[in-house]
Amino acid sequence: MNSRFYFIAKSTLILVYGVILAGSVVRMTGSGMGCPDWPKCFGYLIPPTDHAQLEWTPNHSYNKGNIIIVNESLQVAKYDFVSSSTYNSTQWEAYTKHDYAEFNPFHTWVEFINRLLGALAGLATVLMFVFSLQFWKDKKRISILSFLAVLGMGFQAWLGKTVVDSNLAPFKITIHMVMALVIVALLLWILKPYARTTRNLVLRNTLWVALGLTLLQIIMGTQVRQFVDIQVGLWGYDQTNQWLDNVPVVFYIHRSFSIAVVMLHLYLLKLSFSQQEKTRHIYWILGCIGLEVITGIIMYYGDFPFASQPIHLFIASILFGIQMDWWLHETNTKKQHNDLSI
Repeated sequence: MNSRFYFIAKSTLILVYGVILAGSVVRMTGSGMGCPDWPKCFGYLIPPTDHAQLEWTPNHSYNKGNIIIVNESLQVAKYDFVSSSTYNSTQWEAYTKHDYAEFNPFHTWVEFINRLLGALAGLATVLMFVFSLQFWKDKKRISILSFLAVLGMGFQAWLGKTVVDSNLAPFKITIHMVMALVIVALLLWILKPYARTTRNLVLRNTLWVALGLTLLQIIMGTQVRQFVDIQVGLWGYDQTNQWLDNVPVVFYIHRSFSIAVVMLHLYLLKLSFSQQEKTRHIYWILGCIGLEVITGIIMYYGDFPFASQPIHLFIASILFGIQMDWWLHETNTKKQHNDLSI
């Protein structure tokens, strides 16, 4: 397999995971609306660093799309112009996608860095597809999967826009996370493109169930996170001990479901030993599950210490990736291991 394509595909996977991590940091810090518009930030390619840059200024050159904050509302420049000595409302129009009109430089730059990583991941995906075309004649699967990854990244970009336009609608955030995992699965499949026959049907089907359970846990986890976001809005960031007051039923399901996840993977450990299918995957998986349990306990009993939430989410996405990689490994025959295995 072409080493250059291998490098690009693996780099793309790393960048996608970087976006997942950055996205979790955005949620942890409450920076989701740090840039109230999309794809620019306050109408600029490079976001402002000071509130004064978003105040109307006389004799200042504005470009079409630049945003200022006037009376706690966003105003967008209708066209290019130089402001006069007095504010002229006819040169501006209200931003109507939402009514969020706050500026916090920290939140703005956290969100902006998240978008930069997303753009890099998108460019890497396009580059991967271009290089995948060399395999079209003999290994069409690589090119097709690479194209699907490009479509997935495009959908993610569009979804990111709708998330901002909706002022962080909860269900859209969940879809955003699930789609990121779908892209991870596609990239792993690209790195292991030779799936033809099943090596161990019982192990493979059990892994399929494990993937489903992990995905379900992540979805429920995002629902719990949405509840926490609401609590943060009610109590503020200083009252972490109040965040889990009157938790919804999904919280208890999510917490109890972890027992089923642990038991299933212990069964996978037994299968891997009894059927001589020993791989490094099971140890990494059990390690991730252990860390998930530990961080979950820390969040619950330690009142959400700093960085515990993004770490919890990021480990879950790593767990999903390792499970997917193992499942793909079990769909390959032993004679077909000249792949791009990670």
